[in-house]
Amino acid sequence: MSKGLTCSSAAHGITLATRVTLLRILGIPVFIVLVVYHLLALSRGEADSIYRWWALAAFAAVAATDALDGYLARSRNEVSNLGRVLDPLADKALLLSALILLTRPDLDALTPHIPVWFTALVISRDILAVGGYFLIRHLVGSVHVQPRWTGKFATVLQMVTILWVLAQLPDRYFLSLVVAAAVFTAVAGLQYLIDGLRQGNAFV
Repeated sequence: MSKGLTCSSAAHGITLATRVTLLRILGIPVFIVLVVYHLLALSRGEADSIYRWWALAAFAAVAATDALDGYLARSRNEVSNLGRVLDPLADKALLLSALILLTRPDLDALTPHIPVWFTALVISRDILAVGGYFLIRHLVGSVHVQPRWTGKFATVLQMVTILWVLAQLPDRYFLSLVVAAAVFTAVAGLQYLIDGLRQGNAFV
């Protein structure tokens, strides 16, 4: 009986997990503002600023709640269609805003910084994924997205890369981290492309 009530509330209302996701989305503009102020401080010649630490804390907090809302949705049997849309949207908004803002090869004081080619790869992969989704949906009528561990691991590596830059950790292993993140990002994108072509049987 309680399980039926829980499913009903998930279907007709905003679940606790979705509220956590909405809170994550509200935290993204805060993170963006803090990073912008940090970059402005660096451009003025300030070696460090309190904004970097606040931006690091904001990013870590928003990223950490990604696991929380997923756990709440599963443990409370409150997986909803709204949550399925908002959760990846929050992830992409956080990651892409961080990558774009921290890709500053012209700002020498930002060391290390995200390489331009890496940000371009992530954006291209996401555009391909979104474009492929709508294409297959148009041709077939429905799309089944199969989550893969490579995609999840790529997301984790992207987050670690961003945290590395915000923490201003040494450059020694940074390039290796970026290359690993790039490899898994590309592999995940290729897997999603193959899955889409198989589902759609679009060009047969």
